[in-house]
Amino acid sequence: MITSVLVANRGEIACRVFRTCAELGVRTVAVYSDADQDALHARVADAAVRLPGASPADTYLRGDLIVKAALAAGADAVHPGYGFLSENADFARAVADAGLTWIGPPPEAIEAMASKTRAKELMGIEPLKTGDITAADLPVLVKAAAGGGGRGMRVVRDLADLDEQLAAAGAEALSAFGDGEVFVEPYIEGGRHVEVQVMADAHGTVWALGTRDCSLQRRHQKVIEEAPAPGLTPELVTSLREMSVRAARAIDYRGAGTVEFLVAGGTAHFLEMNTRLQVEHPVTEAVFGVDLVAWQLRVAEGEPLDEEPPTARGHAVEARLYAEDPAAGWAPQTGTLHRLSVPEAVRLDTGFTDGDPIGVHYDAMLAKVVAHAPTRAEALRKLAGALERAVVHGPVTNRELLVRSLRHDEFIAGGADTGFYDRHLAALTAPSPDPYAPLAAALADAHGRSRFGGWRNVASQPQVKHYRTEPDGAEHEVRYRHTRDGLAADGVRVVRATPKLVVLEVDGVVRKFDVAVHGERVYVNGAALTALPRLPEPVARQEPGSLLAPMPGTVVRLAEGLAEGVTVAAGQPLIWLEAMKMEHRVTAPASGTLTALHAAPGRQVEVGALLAVVQEDQS
Repeated sequence: MITSVLVANRGEIACRVFRTCAELGVRTVAVYSDADQDALHARVADAAVRLPGASPADTYLRGDLIVKAALAAGADAVHPGYGFLSENADFARAVADAGLTWIGPPPEAIEAMASKTRAKELMGIEPLKTGDITAADLPVLVKAAAGGGGRGMRVVRDLADLDEQLAAAGAEALSAFGDGEVFVEPYIEGGRHVEVQVMADAHGTVWALGTRDCSLQRRHQKVIEEAPAPGLTPELVTSLREMSVRAARAIDYRGAGTVEFLVAGGTAHFLEMNTRLQVEHPVTEAVFGVDLVAWQLRVAEGEPLDEEPPTARGHAVEARLYAEDPAAGWAPQTGTLHRLSVPEAVRLDTGFTDGDPIGVHYDAMLAKVVAHAPTRAEALRKLAGALERAVVHGPVTNRELLVRSLRHDEFIAGGADTGFYDRHLAALTAPSPDPYAPLAAALADAHGRSRFGGWRNVASQPQVKHYRTEPDGAEHEVRYRHTRDGLAADGVRVVRATPKLVVLEVDGVVRKFDVAVHGERVYVNGAALTALPRLPEPVARQEPGSLLAPMPGTVVRLAEGLAEGVTVAAGQPLIWLEAMKMEHRVTAPASGTLTALHAAPGRQVEVGALLAVVQEDQS
């Protein structure tokens, strides 16, 4: 019987496992890096152990230290979470060799499926050999052999880019998973990412818990997932379930796993089997009424599954809330998460709480928000409404993108493919600020000033304030007046104005605006604005052709031969930054000569830091 579980992971998944353990009466142990000393997962566990490491990003990859932590804290079992070491067979063996219970599949099953190249061979699929790829094979997809989450993946449409993308994918995979092996497979245009959740015990029973559709992705990482996958024929669903059960039985699988497919033209193409719990597992839990983490513990204890899986009911959809700016190339954002809350009608899985910092070392996901309802249409409506009403005060997020995606006609119709954001991103991220939000911010700020000389018994010029809406950067001028009857503004009737609530009557409709202030940032009904000073501060001029860091991060590599004086071409990748476990390319803004180079591998940079300067060729 398991009595104490160490979770070899951090953030949202660690908190998720701890929640089930607490319900089962099982003690919990967290591990944390120096950057995570005050993180939520380290605070909510019954005990926590610091993991020393050369860098925060590497700390959770030290299996030897994690095993020592489990023994030191008196844990008798280890749950790997997902990512990091969750699909590392050597780590699973080390846990068992230390006399601890491994809450996961046997190491042999991990070895059979955790490497995507070996998994495809097991399923009778031969990966493409990089040396034999021709233009006729394009487009192709470069993928990391280990790990997942979209890291180490690149689509190649031009044969001349293949070597560069192989190197980039390998470097990203090595950083994320400690394994730089990559492989190449055909890239199927217009496919849907469909997967099957499996759960297997040590007694020969394998559950196939329906399908999930995870086709809405950015950078090959899932954004919105739902269960069951809409629009599949009964025959295809049966085929997917049978293939998944067959894959699990072929490797004597135990525990929770996911078999992933690309569905196109009514045909399912095997992608891989993830030998772990998936980020999107809550939608399956909602539809089948099960706790997959609880079943992971029971299977690890040797308990058999019921002969038949539970019955599916209704539809569930999950949205991943990221600290990122979709309109700026999905650039990750850092800062303080001042406030995060969602309506009680939906499920919130998060590793953050109010006031937590969002750093550069780990994934940009703030939370998962999950809605379950009797029908798909009701589930989509419920989740979109909950996200719209959610309070998210902090860095820029993808919240508005999620709401618009859930309400998009193509997605509502069902069957959207992995190219959804390629087609619709511009429309989904087009600015649509509330024209009255800046006025509400100004009136909230002005509340009470009339008591201290704001009102005069003579006509006076209106008060003027300036705000910038985020993240589009548009500036707005606001004018209002202090009168004998209170605050007033042209075109509206000010019904009420307090520091936290402004009520306006606009064209006969009374509208409420919730206002919160954190430093210079003001949040009005969730929309972010920055209060601008009356006299703008002088801005340092940048030399034309300056390449600035688009985000805080680490310089991981430079283009081969890059040095001051070399000639570069417009759009040529010059510098690679890593932030939140993703690589981001900085390209030449124009063809010309590199006149300055300040970036170097391993250097930490802040947003806006000068990386290099390209003097444009004037010929």
